[in-house]
Amino acid sequence: MENDQINVTSPLLPSLDEFIPMLKDIWDRKWLTNNGFYHKALEKALAEYLGVKYISLFTNGTLPLITALQAMKITGEVITTPYSFVATTHSIWWNGLKPVFVDVDEETGNIDPEKIEAAITPHTTAIMPVHVYGTPCNMKRIKEIADIYGLKIIYDAAHAFGVSVNGESVLKAGDMSTLSFHATKVYNTIEGGALVCHDEATKKRIDFLKNFGFNGETTVVAPGINSKMDEFRSAYGLLNLKQVDSAIASRKHTAERYREALKDVPGIRFLKDIEGVRHNYAYFPIFISDEYGISRDELYAKLQEHNIFGRRYFYPLISTFSAYKGLDSANPANLPIAHKLADQVLCLPMFAGLDIEGIDRVIDVVRK
Repeated sequence: MENDQINVTSPLLPSLDEFIPMLKDIWDRKWLTNNGFYHKALEKALAEYLGVKYISLFTNGTLPLITALQAMKITGEVITTPYSFVATTHSIWWNGLKPVFVDVDEETGNIDPEKIEAAITPHTTAIMPVHVYGTPCNMKRIKEIADIYGLKIIYDAAHAFGVSVNGESVLKAGDMSTLSFHATKVYNTIEGGALVCHDEATKKRIDFLKNFGFNGETTVVAPGINSKMDEFRSAYGLLNLKQVDSAIASRKHTAERYREALKDVPGIRFLKDIEGVRHNYAYFPIFISDEYGISRDELYAKLQEHNIFGRRYFYPLISTFSAYKGLDSANPANLPIAHKLADQVLCLPMFAGLDIEGIDRVIDVVRK
């Protein structure tokens, strides 16, 4: 119905009938946090599903970014993208490091590897790229550059749950990758996140850091923080993992319907599937040029008039916020493509429960 509100996203919810017995079990166990039964079970299940060896659960998606930089003892400058959610750059700031912005690739919105080398200085120690909208970065080229200059790579894979290239998870790239399980994501634990690494010793260090630095009852090995996931969200996450594949299939159907309906609309560009990539359809961004006839913001407002709420994601750029706009690398002249995308982008509603009637309502407004 026209009066029904369509939001840009809606959370994937597990069966309440299945969740209640798990809550009863948590009550009976009286073990609510600190690496409990469901926490261990979810780490194991996620490692198997994602095709990785070592994963550590966190209470949200920002703390894995902060902890990754701590665990790898990153210093000085970190090259990153302005075209992301603010948590990416905030994690660098919270570690007392300097973010250095480079421009992005116009086709994907991901960091442009060919702009990275020019930004490297004697103080650069790491690169933090983002798999924007779940589209994989050019991981091969980024690794080549990192190897030449001896830099670490930490991927912000907040959007990339379940994404793989030629059958291999994107989470295997780089030195570490972080995930977000926020309620808005393809897979959620209400709030939550994870940090993926590649060896047991590093996982142990991560697990120390997320639990105040404790190694055993009386030994503190590092000034850690408290960022553990509790049993309730771990149980919730186990249930959502059972239905995430069907949710991704539903999202794919929505993306295909959008693409078919909008492919001939002048002034609208959207991302296409990449051969060999298992996409998760986390978002459906369109990019609106002058040829469309009205501006991005006018379409954004027009959709709201029809009770449809898209999102200008990512707008504004991180580099324009007060904390960062004074950086030399934040100069708009340094980031022309990122600014162009930020001024054109509008994410259309995308979630597993969006029915055909809702999809077509969105399409009708955009086409008109």
